[in-house]
Amino acid sequence: MPVPIRDAATVMLVRDAVDGAGDPAVEVCMLRRNLASEFVAGAYVFPGGSVDPEDRGDEVEAFCRGRSDAEASAVLGIGSGGLAFWVAALRECFEEAGVLLARREGPGSGGDLLDTRDSEVAARFAAHRDGVNAGTTRIIDVCRSEGLTLAVDDVHYVSHWITPELAPRRYDTRFFVAVAPGGQVARHDEGETIASVWVRPDAALERFDAGEIELLPPTIENLRSLARHRTTDAVMAWARGVTDVPTVLPIVLIEDGQVLVLRPGDEGYAEAAEAKAMSGGEVDAGQEEAARAAWGKRAGRA
Repeated sequence: MPVPIRDAATVMLVRDAVDGAGDPAVEVCMLRRNLASEFVAGAYVFPGGSVDPEDRGDEVEAFCRGRSDAEASAVLGIGSGGLAFWVAALRECFEEAGVLLARREGPGSGGDLLDTRDSEVAARFAAHRDGVNAGTTRIIDVCRSEGLTLAVDDVHYVSHWITPELAPRRYDTRFFVAVAPGGQVARHDEGETIASVWVRPDAALERFDAGEIELLPPTIENLRSLARHRTTDAVMAWARGVTDVPTVLPIVLIEDGQVLVLRPGDEGYAEAAEAKAMSGGEVDAGQEEAARAAWGKRAGRA
C-alpha cells in the first residue's frame, strides 16, 4: 500500500560566527533525533515537522507579519495554503529548538524580535513551549497573549524535497532559512530531539564524511548551499534571490541487499527514473521490505 505523503516544513536557523582561523563564518542550528525514533533515529536535522491543521486559516494569517497566504502560495507555486508552511516551520522551531521567530507589536514596541533573556520572560515562554508541544496551546494563542506576530517575512524559501517512495514515512518538505534572533537560546526538547548544536555547515559535512554523524540527503544538500556563504547577510541575500526552487524526489534502489538513494544529478539517476517510469512505478514486495528495514543510517549515507 502506498505510503501517504504529508506536507512538512523545516527551517535552517543561521548565525554569524568565526572559523578556526578567526575568519567570518556561518553556523547553523542542528538537532539530533531521538535514538528511539521510528524514523531516521539519531540523525542530525534542522528543526521542522508536519504542517498541522492549526497552521492554516484566516485566523492564523492575522498573526503573520509581511506575507499573505496568496503571496506565500505564489512563492511555493500552489493554489492556496502556502502560508501554512511558514507557520509550521516557525511552530516546529519553537517546539523543537525553543526559538520563536516573532516580533513585538503595539505602541513603543518598535517591532523588535522576541527577546527572552530576562529570566521571567524565559520562564513564561518555556511554559508556552510546553503547552504548544503538548497540544494544549496554539502558536497563535501565544502570539495573542504576548502581543506578537510571526516574523514570516524574515523567513525565506530555498529548497523542496519529497521523501522517496520506499521510505516508511513520506513528507513533501519545504526548506526555509532565517537568521536566529540574538535574544534567544536554542535548546532541544529532550523528546523528539536529544541534542542541539551550532555547527559550521562545512564542519557538519566533514563529520558526516568521517562517519561521526548521520545526515539525510536533503540535509546534506542544504548544508552544501549554506557552506558557500561566510556571513548571515550573504546567506539571506542568496535566500532572497532564490526564485526557482526545483522539486527533488530521490529514487531508492536495492542493490545486493543495500539501500541506495539517488538524487537528481547523481550517476544513474536518469536511467533509474526512466526504468521506474517504464515499469509503472511498481515495487517488488521484497524490495519494499528491505528498504523499510534499512531506512535511516544506510539510506542517510547513500
